[in-house]
Amino acid sequence: MRKLEGKWLAAVSGGPDSMALLQMCLDTGIDVAAAHVNYHHRKQAEEEEAYVRTFCSAHQIECYVRNEPFVSHDNFEADARDWRYDFFEETVRKYGYRGVLIAHQEDDLIETYMMQNEKNIVPAWYGLKEENMYEGMLVVRPLLSYTKKQLQDWCKEHHVKYYIDVTNMDETYARNKVRHENVEKMSRNERDMVLNEIHRLNAEKQERMCRVRTMIDHGYVSIAQYRSLSALDREALMRMTAEPEDNTDEKMSLAHIREIDHIVMSRDDFEIDIHEKKLVQENGFFFLCEPYHTYRDVYQNAEEMENVQKTCYSIGKGHPGIHAVTLTENDFPVTVRNFEPGDSIQMRFGTKAVHRFFIDRHIPLYKRRTWPVMTDKNDTVILIAGLGCDVRHYAVNPQFDVLEYNTSRR
Repeated sequence: MRKLEGKWLAAVSGGPDSMALLQMCLDTGIDVAAAHVNYHHRKQAEEEEAYVRTFCSAHQIECYVRNEPFVSHDNFEADARDWRYDFFEETVRKYGYRGVLIAHQEDDLIETYMMQNEKNIVPAWYGLKEENMYEGMLVVRPLLSYTKKQLQDWCKEHHVKYYIDVTNMDETYARNKVRHENVEKMSRNERDMVLNEIHRLNAEKQERMCRVRTMIDHGYVSIAQYRSLSALDREALMRMTAEPEDNTDEKMSLAHIREIDHIVMSRDDFEIDIHEKKLVQENGFFFLCEPYHTYRDVYQNAEEMENVQKTCYSIGKGHPGIHAVTLTENDFPVTVRNFEPGDSIQMRFGTKAVHRFFIDRHIPLYKRRTWPVMTDKNDTVILIAGLGCDVRHYAVNPQFDVLEYNTSRR
């Protein structure tokens, strides 16, 4: 194992992989501490925790343990992973370690690749990456060139005790099934063929990502340019736009990516939910934005409306035009809120439905939901920003301008 500079935290379960990692760190002279997670889900868990603590004490290694009761709400494997990685991140940040060392090995790498194929997902990386980030924490996997058997043999040769997790035999867990039915039965030649395939796919992915990354300008992508690309390039570009790099190795499914791609290729206006954000378009570009939220701000008098700046609108001194309104005392309290279905306004040329204004002016879908509307004390619409005020509130020298904030830079 290569020498690593600085202070590191090693994830140690007590199994052969992590015990080999910890002992190799000691043998290589790496400044290391141990982090152990006890889920209390196996009878052997208490014994394993005690062993890790004893080993660390005997070798004068700092040992951090998370052993409060763990409860999974949905997917045990995924919930447990988040639970331990959050613990690693907190420990690394609190005590100033360079990052965390994880004892993933070649079998884990091949298993992960096979599961990615089985789930038909588009991964950020095929297999396992030697280094990646989790919530700002550096994660390093220095044992990916070792097989599980090699690490077990290494522990026996160096008289390092380890425990076998009996749940690894439970094939109700998808990873265990892949391990026992596929990976463990592979010859060295078959392993090398899979590893070469993983290397080739990652090399192609890196080349494609470097190429399409140049098409993203501060989060904005030209729809015309996007539509001119091949399907594989579009998938890569959509992933980089909609799934910025973070702590996860697995991203949206290929089916989801292709569903989004179909919408972008076939529609000129769209608003697509992606996790907690929305993929939207404006002026020939698509980008991620924050989700729609409602607002309803009430103003009791004209003084409260001077130099107002909100998330979705601003109020300033009036100028003749389509943002202006003049109010009387009899209008108050007035409300500025987001557009609601059914809104209409009595203009000088007749009643105008607000949704028709959106269509006529080609207002993007995502902006319609937060477009500012002013109503008087009777909840009558008296101003639509960008359309104008009703006949009763028009003046040559208007009092206020209500402006919709331009959230796009295009």
